[in-house]
Amino acid sequence: MSWLDESDDDEPEFDETDVRVRPNPKANRPRTKRRPAHADAEIARVLGVDRGRYPVLVDEDGPDERTVLATRARELRKRPIVTGDRVRVVGDTSGATGTLARIVGIEERTSLLRRSADDTDQVERVVVANADQMVIVVAAADPEPRPRLVDRYLVAAWDAGIHPLLVVTKTDLADPAAFLAHFEGLDDLGVLTSARDAMPVEAIGERLAGHVTVFVGHSGVGKSTLVNALVPTAARATGHVNEVTGRGRHTSSSTVALRYTGPAGRGWVVDTPGVRSFGLGHVDPASILAAFTDLAAIAEECPRGCTHLPDAPDCAIVEAVAEGRLGERGAARLDSLQRLLTTLA
Repeated sequence: MSWLDESDDDEPEFDETDVRVRPNPKANRPRTKRRPAHADAEIARVLGVDRGRYPVLVDEDGPDERTVLATRARELRKRPIVTGDRVRVVGDTSGATGTLARIVGIEERTSLLRRSADDTDQVERVVVANADQMVIVVAAADPEPRPRLVDRYLVAAWDAGIHPLLVVTKTDLADPAAFLAHFEGLDDLGVLTSARDAMPVEAIGERLAGHVTVFVGHSGVGKSTLVNALVPTAARATGHVNEVTGRGRHTSSSTVALRYTGPAGRGWVVDTPGVRSFGLGHVDPASILAAFTDLAAIAEECPRGCTHLPDAPDCAIVEAVAEGRLGERGAARLDSLQRLLTTLA
């Protein structure tokens, strides 16, 4: 028997009928991390980037090939989408005027051409995705050729697994022989020359068929002129070189993918804005040596941590060249390797 008097209840009585519960402001279920699978998404190629809008090519090489304007889904806001990407799009993919599709995924990339603001900046900037070739355009004169900038392009290309091709323009103004001598040791580097009345459109076109080729070069070297010759519908802006500074003026302000069609077949030309610097802060020097397959095999005999530079003690490559074991071109190939490694040092 309880000593408490059940009739003596000092506890207040609570009436919860007047409790105010804040309603869901969106009048829907709470957000979930699960996202739709988008099984009906179509695969498209990104042709460019313009202020948060992405022109993409749907049903590439198919009977219903069309260009669609798209935006990125919210879940991709922290992932960069760049020219050349293969993406999954949903929504209105008809391509009709005023319609807007949505990019909901990015397919696995086969390559990434990257650069940094300078050699000390570890933040990389993706230039183009899924390219397998690079055309480096440099002028024989007006503006003067810059071997070190070409070295940087080569380093970035080999680091990305992209095959480089060097095109020297304006050879009617100067003989490029002295400039090309810097690259004699690079067996994998193809070289073509171009003049005002002798542009190698067919020779370059043969290499473009079946490939995605990114064009890079210093401002004013004639890159956009060459792109317009290869893709007549490109209408890329062309400029001139400042007579006082000797520098070219930036004309192409965005990276864009253009369809190439020629006697050898079809391919893609990716034109990029002209640059005066190309940072390599993201590149691993080991990838440079890997591009010199014959030297890389000898480098296995080098001491741990060998830089392969002229002052490196007991460098097996330096010793092999000195002993003549690499033939007549051994010295040139070693010089090319050391110049590229010095670029990163």
